[in-house]
Amino acid sequence: MKLREILAQIVPADAAAYQACAARFDQIAKPIGSLGRLEELFKCIAAINGTPKVDLGRRCVLVFCADNGVLAQGVAQSTSEVTTAIGRSLAAGTASVSMMARAAGADVFPIDMGMGEAVPGLLDRRLGAGTADISQMPAMDYETAKRGILIGIELVRQRKEEGYRIIATGEAGIGNTTTSSAVASVLLDRSPEEVTGRGSGLTDEGLARKQWAIRRAIEVNRPDATDPIDVLAKLGGFDLAGMTGAFIGGAFYHIPVVIDGFISAVAALCAVTLCPAVRDYLLPSHMTAEPAGKLLMARLGLEPIIHGEMRLGEGTGAVALFPLLDLAAAVYNHAATFDDIQVEAYQPWAK
Repeated sequence: MKLREILAQIVPADAAAYQACAARFDQIAKPIGSLGRLEELFKCIAAINGTPKVDLGRRCVLVFCADNGVLAQGVAQSTSEVTTAIGRSLAAGTASVSMMARAAGADVFPIDMGMGEAVPGLLDRRLGAGTADISQMPAMDYETAKRGILIGIELVRQRKEEGYRIIATGEAGIGNTTTSSAVASVLLDRSPEEVTGRGSGLTDEGLARKQWAIRRAIEVNRPDATDPIDVLAKLGGFDLAGMTGAFIGGAFYHIPVVIDGFISAVAALCAVTLCPAVRDYLLPSHMTAEPAGKLLMARLGLEPIIHGEMRLGEGTGAVALFPLLDLAAAVYNHAATFDDIQVEAYQPWAK
């Protein structure tokens, strides 16, 4: 199926299931809305699934791995060899997200979207051996960006067919805070200085080089802010294209997809810009420490519930949401109701 056909078939999440889930929470013997944002996320999951019988069951994280040609401009303190090393850790199950996912009962699917060096054990969805240097030319051509999006959509379909009920997103790729900042600068209509952070720990000089590379990339490539595929193709990365597809796939296949931090939030914005209804299928996890984090969440109309100043990537922040959702599920599915304890139910305060 073509991308435009997929986008045309995405509909808003089920409002009736949302309300039914809300009614169930109100029957539980506790103050109305007292689980706060956890209740809201749970109601959103019900709406996504189209039923108030929420089953978080099997869960997984998709980790999109890719390298970025803009590294040639000294925008990171590491080289693409670190991407390869992380890929090997993901394949071996020893990466940080692997440990956290195991504790949260989630499976990890690392995907090679286009690393400089292929790593055995990763799902091979390579679009190339890293993108071009965006400060000199487009990262990729338009059709390659579309192909990356379709790969992400297909990955969600495969996971749903395997029985997964919720998907987290993550990434690994040195230089991808630069590409993400460039995309965010255009889509948010903000200067590179406003949206660009230090990534894994740049000096002042390194941050200046990173901001220069982004300004130069926008000047050279002249992306069309009204076309997120054009922005992805000219300024983004293979990982961003794949994640954009994962968010679209969640909406198309009615499965909740969790945003991790800054980089996956940029991909989520690309997806929502392509199809506003995708927004109903997104779950925020944590507030990234990157400068554009609040700007992105505000544009998406989402509020993360974890404020831990996390900035590890790999999907670690998204996976951290799973245990919290499990706690909400325990209350939702098993807690006593007002009828059980023979007490009159709380009534909402009049506004």
